[in-house]
Amino acid sequence: MKKILIATNNNGKFVEIAKLLESLDIQAVPASNLNLIEPEESAETFAENAFIKAKFYGDNAQILALADDSGLCIQDLENAPGVHSARYALDKNGKKNFELAFENIFKELKKKNIFAEQKPTAFFICNLCLYNPKNNFRINLEGRVDGYLPYPALGKQGFGYDPIFIKNGMNQTFAEIDSTFKHQISHRAMAFLKLENWLKKNYNIFD
Repeated sequence: MKKILIATNNNGKFVEIAKLLESLDIQAVPASNLNLIEPEESAETFAENAFIKAKFYGDNAQILALADDSGLCIQDLENAPGVHSARYALDKNGKKNFELAFENIFKELKKKNIFAEQKPTAFFICNLCLYNPKNNFRINLEGRVDGYLPYPALGKQGFGYDPIFIKNGMNQTFAEIDSTFKHQISHRAMAFLKLENWLKKNYNIFD
């Protein structure tokens, strides 16, 4: 079976990506096997942050690496938290606290007289970077899903900002819907559809 290293220490993200790769008969290898500290995502775009991670893990493992950089962008907050979505969820002790992040988002919206009843618009971005350490080849593919923000948070499935995001045309958050269904409609699914189509035409990348 072909293998791709998944350049993340986020288990929720790894599981989601691994399921998507199953359909291509590709085994997802967890980066946690390498016991490395994830590199700092210092770029200002999703594409460059994805590349930083893919290159770091790919070069260390010397196998094809796939990184995902994704985030929630809120139009009324100048597309924040955006590329800083993960850091935005850190509390004063450096621990991820998404409940606190949700609270802070709506505090910022309130300062602009924008409330949940007004369905503030937002979108999820997922940028995938596939990197081959043998020849430094890279390709970035991006998916986007538009929707709006409910508050308080709803649902216990999913991870990250899923409990405060409802996709346009739906009435449940990403954390309320079945994970299998989410894998079909999410921003990550949109990016993976592009990756799937690319890999079908470029399967020799595993050679």
